[in-house]
Amino acid sequence: MGISVITVTKRSGWKGPSTTGSDMRPGGWVAGWKCLIVFSILLSAGCTGDPPDELFVVETEREVLHDRWQGFWLGQSIGNWTGLVTEMDKIGGGGPHGHFYTRDDWGGIDQPAIWSDLPSDISPTIDFVLRRPGETWGADDDTDIEYMYLSAMDDLSLETLDPETIRDIWLAHIYDEQLPTPYGKDGAVYQNYLWVSNQTAHELMLKGELPPQTAAPANNPHGEMIDAQLTTEIFGLFAPGQANVALDIAYFPIRTAGYGDAVIAAEFYVVLHALVADEPRGPLSSERLMTLALRAREHLPDASTPAAMFDFVLTNYRAGLPWEATRDQVYERYQVAQADGYDMSSRGLYCNGCFASGINFAASLISLFYGEGDIQETLKIAVLAGWDADNPAATWGGLLGFALGRDHLEEAFGGALSGRFNIHRTRKGFANEGIDSFEAMASRAIRVSCRITRDENTEQTGMNQAC
Repeated sequence: MGISVITVTKRSGWKGPSTTGSDMRPGGWVAGWKCLIVFSILLSAGCTGDPPDELFVVETEREVLHDRWQGFWLGQSIGNWTGLVTEMDKIGGGGPHGHFYTRDDWGGIDQPAIWSDLPSDISPTIDFVLRRPGETWGADDDTDIEYMYLSAMDDLSLETLDPETIRDIWLAHIYDEQLPTPYGKDGAVYQNYLWVSNQTAHELMLKGELPPQTAAPANNPHGEMIDAQLTTEIFGLFAPGQANVALDIAYFPIRTAGYGDAVIAAEFYVVLHALVADEPRGPLSSERLMTLALRAREHLPDASTPAAMFDFVLTNYRAGLPWEATRDQVYERYQVAQADGYDMSSRGLYCNGCFASGINFAASLISLFYGEGDIQETLKIAVLAGWDADNPAATWGGLLGFALGRDHLEEAFGGALSGRFNIHRTRKGFANEGIDSFEAMASRAIRVSCRITRDENTEQTGMNQAC
């Protein structure tokens, strides 16, 4: 009889002890009043006393991990779609787009983004965007390329992605903007839901180039934009507690569209995701989250701009400044004064480099620190902080969603949420007309993660049991 690692979680609604029928399904065994569960053939002993006010549901480590991966995709989707409401509403500079939001704007009327005269067509107000059962989450650039990588790694039984495979994945599933797409015209080209560095990388792939040449400055002038971050955080979760492994498997995906400081920032997110994935499921205290963030900070070269941004935001947070004051100082320090080697404003870029990795990295740290591990508070700050708001919101939604798991995430947002996902909203070439589920996506992620970690020298009992 082998010992099985299990997790016992409290659930309300006790209906008395049971050892038969549906209560014996895997992960659904209902414990007695004072029972100790320790073996793979579940044994109970000493069950005496009155029924408790709460029942205990026993979950295997694999079921816990399955719940966490669903939480990742659900949290990303909540953050992504909530952030899209305020994406590029506030970027600094003159005019209304320079008047940043504050916490008082949560629940208020959305203001137009820089490319429109109208509020968002997703929601007229700044509030959480949720999809309930029966509805469908649509893919976006914060989720779709990670989905492409996950699917290929599972289908092809891969542990890493080489440049040729990345190119094949992109060409198989991303529309060419020069040819008609299901989404119609977007100016002089067709909509294919790629922008800046990702779009240039795709164009280069169509011409035969491979990563990392698809992000090299001589080929791609947008390599320091945010693209590398929003397509690669998932690699950290594939290698819980093994940051070096995570960075190894993320090496070419990050350098598909990232260069210079954008690579450093993207690697920070990968490392932080690997560290959080090694924590027990449940809320992260502000102290624990800060400890993990500081460990991820060790990866940032001290002389780099991302390191200076981290230290600046952290200093303000520890000094007790409101997050809005820190955001305003980030704008003044980096987009106006161009401190710490951040020179985007001098380059004459569209919207003053509002899509850049650097300014959005600093903004994301504001929501990470000031959110203090509370997913709703973190997403509110990310959505209101400005610039490319959907990216930090999706990043922290996925990170904290994985930490919590889907069950706890749904509790935080007031009940059951949809687990249905449409990858064909932005991409092509997948089964079932692009309709998938977070449950199936979680199963694929576990298979990939188990392949990556199976040969590593690790003491991760929970991960070993899950595999």
